[in-house]
Amino acid sequence: MTDADARMSFFDHIGELRQRLLRASVALVAASCVCGVFSQRLYDFIANPLLKLLPKDSALVFTGLPDAFFMLLKLSIAAGLYITLPYLLYELWKFIAPGLYEHERRYALPFLAFGTGLFYLGGAFAYLVAFPIIFNFFLGFQTPELKPMLSVRDYVSLLLKLTLTFGAVFETPVVIVFLGFLRLLNSGMLRRGRRYFIVIAFIIGAILSPPDVFSQVLMAVPLIALYEVSIPVLAIIERRRDAAQVEWERSLAKPEDRA
Repeated sequence: MTDADARMSFFDHIGELRQRLLRASVALVAASCVCGVFSQRLYDFIANPLLKLLPKDSALVFTGLPDAFFMLLKLSIAAGLYITLPYLLYELWKFIAPGLYEHERRYALPFLAFGTGLFYLGGAFAYLVAFPIIFNFFLGFQTPELKPMLSVRDYVSLLLKLTLTFGAVFETPVVIVFLGFLRLLNSGMLRRGRRYFIVIAFIIGAILSPPDVFSQVLMAVPLIALYEVSIPVLAIIERRRDAAQVEWERSLAKPEDRA
């Protein structure tokens, strides 16, 4: 391949990335607009975990005129991201697929399914498990003289941050398998790096979660568990990939070479 061909190949690659990012952006914007129609229902849904812990007839407040508008806008965009996630992962896969062997491309459907499912599972874990524990912890500081007056802007920002963060944390196996496909990681490296990852998991929990021990542990423990699950999964994929590659190379060999 000449330098000119290499440059053309590189720019073609960048052009494809641009097209896929454009299609993904259009899909996200369209889904967010649709979700905007149901933004009030989305708010009722996300406010429920907190309102159940507050006295009856309590409500969130907004202190700035545009706060309610931007809160609903954030919810619409976040909901649009959840809806379009399978398509976004599909565009990602189509971008990296040309760099993989034919037998590796069969993992497209599992990649999309598990990537989407784990992200949704992370969001569900945050909503059903993490939020009640975190909110109970912070509301435990109220006294007869100290009552909470909760801003809807701060609450929605915290909730979306945690939901998306937990969703991203639950993508750990997908990221590890993806790096394994690129041969940047292998199961042996994961086993040797186990003790270091435990420390990294708690650092990530401390950075991404609210500043309390419960939130950090709630984020670090699933991250460690998913890391452990990723090790045998990647080992199985490695064995199957190596066996499939050997078979593929044999099929390409000349008859006299196979003999």
